[in-house]
Amino acid sequence: MEGSTLLCASTSLPTSLPLLHYYPVKFLTPFKPSKCFSRRTLTCIKPHPIPISSSLHPTTATQETVEASDTESQYVEIGYISSVHGLQGEVRVKPSTDFPELRFSEPGKRWLKQQLLGREIIQEVELLEGRGHHGQKSWIVKFNDVDKVEQAQQLVGSTILVLDEDRPELEEGDFYARDLAGMRVMLKETGEPVGTVVNVFDVGGNDLLQVKLDSSLEKIDKNGNLKSEAPLVWIPFVEAIVPHVDLNAREMIITPPKGLLELNVRSDERSKKERRQLEWKERKKFQKQLIAAKKKLCEMEQKHVFDGLRHGEKAQRNLLADQILDVNSQLLQVALQTIETPSERWQFSKFLTAFDTEKTKDVFKVSKGCLVSEGVKPTISKIAERRSALVSSGKVANILVVEGDMLKTSDSEGTDSLIQRLVEMENCHTTPLILICPDNTIETFQNLMSNNDYFGFDPEKVWILEEEKLPVVNSSPGENKKHKILMKSPWEILQTPVGSGGVISLLSSHNIMESLAAMGVEYIEISSVDQRHIGGENLLGLVDSSEAHVGIKTFNGIDGVDNDFYLVFSINFLTQLTKRANKLTFHAVLRSNQHVEMVDKEWADITPSSHNSYEFRSSIYSCLEGCSLDKVCVMEIVD
Repeated sequence: MEGSTLLCASTSLPTSLPLLHYYPVKFLTPFKPSKCFSRRTLTCIKPHPIPISSSLHPTTATQETVEASDTESQYVEIGYISSVHGLQGEVRVKPSTDFPELRFSEPGKRWLKQQLLGREIIQEVELLEGRGHHGQKSWIVKFNDVDKVEQAQQLVGSTILVLDEDRPELEEGDFYARDLAGMRVMLKETGEPVGTVVNVFDVGGNDLLQVKLDSSLEKIDKNGNLKSEAPLVWIPFVEAIVPHVDLNAREMIITPPKGLLELNVRSDERSKKERRQLEWKERKKFQKQLIAAKKKLCEMEQKHVFDGLRHGEKAQRNLLADQILDVNSQLLQVALQTIETPSERWQFSKFLTAFDTEKTKDVFKVSKGCLVSEGVKPTISKIAERRSALVSSGKVANILVVEGDMLKTSDSEGTDSLIQRLVEMENCHTTPLILICPDNTIETFQNLMSNNDYFGFDPEKVWILEEEKLPVVNSSPGENKKHKILMKSPWEILQTPVGSGGVISLLSSHNIMESLAAMGVEYIEISSVDQRHIGGENLLGLVDSSEAHVGIKTFNGIDGVDNDFYLVFSINFLTQLTKRANKLTFHAVLRSNQHVEMVDKEWADITPSSHNSYEFRSSIYSCLEGCSLDKVCVMEIVD
């Protein structure tokens, strides 16, 4: 017989069991008990641990070998043999099924699972009769051709199985535990995934689902080290919380009460005293930083920002304190100087004109058709291969900037564009990734990454940062000739993004350049998340082959460079830029902004009838002013 094997043993089964068939099996996962669970009250017998005995040995015969994948889903556990009962070959069974009378009193075929020489075997047996032993919460059963104590002792420890196809039909609202395990759990209101059912428990009242959450949790071990793990939560299996279960789609919909999913999730294993000490240290550290931030704003004569700290709820005051701490005072001072001493706005078109005049040979023009066609020119093919070699060796990092304007019409548009970019990236497992996005989308993109297994990127090499913002100031200076920071509410500073130039400041404040250098990164690609990134993959190869510090990709010269940019920097040059982040070039933009301010000790809403404030903008291209033109190369995509 194909796939058969000959098994021999020093001892043999009793001659009264010559026709039993043995199936050596290696199980990948344990059998699931044939328990069923209901969102209504259901009396269940709790499952017990299943000991394995190796006392049963096969006779010398040809046995059929069955692979685990062919058998593990065929059977269901219904109990295990715990001991011998009496002198007539009967055995005592501890059930793990909600149908003990059906399983142990009705004669018919059953299967026994045992362990032999490190291998699992399954044998077919004939159940003759059985009766309940309710005082011991067990059953007394009799198998065919097992008439002596010695024969029964060889069966102790065996797990009793039935065919999966023989499971009884359940009433509506009742489910088998093995059918619930592995189901996806979704929130009814938003449709967002919550996690996966890993187990079902009967605790005497309502059954409980043990769900492994999708989001990872930073957990502190006893040594003070951070580790990531997916937390487990308990969800009562009742119709009010689990109104819909779809066995075909392998999904269940839940409507959890507020706080249920956070229940039993503990992120710190240290003692209560240790946690309090840590919290106290963190508060002291925060207060020290807040005092320093307030001092800087006082020096800039912006004390009115602190008015909200004397009013409102604790959460509101904490919000304002966090925002005060986040104000980049040094960058704000640089931006304010552009109001006091206006300078000509830096223009990329003038830079290209000067570049074309002095270094025409380093402008690489290529048509869209050439980039997307199969017959690529040899020069383009060569620089593309150069980039591929750098990326595959982990020498390239990617910075993707999600502009706030992309998300104004529809959140899905921004995420779809980002997903497209991430999916198209090659060798992502070796590529460090920095995502820069608006503050109200941080959680969205964090969930997007974690729910999609980081699209193949190494989570240890992924940063998700909030875009750089600066406060909006009034356009009419006060008596002290200072432009006051405007307040969106008494506890919220009115702020706006500074634009692509803020990337340089973010890299500086988060010390990311040091981390990238330690990873062996040599080049950083910085681009906006949009649909016009065609040709960018060739720019890196061009920069490397030209030994340039900066590479710029542009479409037909100058169109939309502030919102559609793709640049390559050598890590050495970009590191130098981050050290001079406080010298970024800003442009003050006159705008109308509603705000609040304190008038006669009362907060008043101010609705302007004309431009009343300045917002600050900085372009990433402005940092090129300090770069020698002979270290810049431009790839221009033409129609």
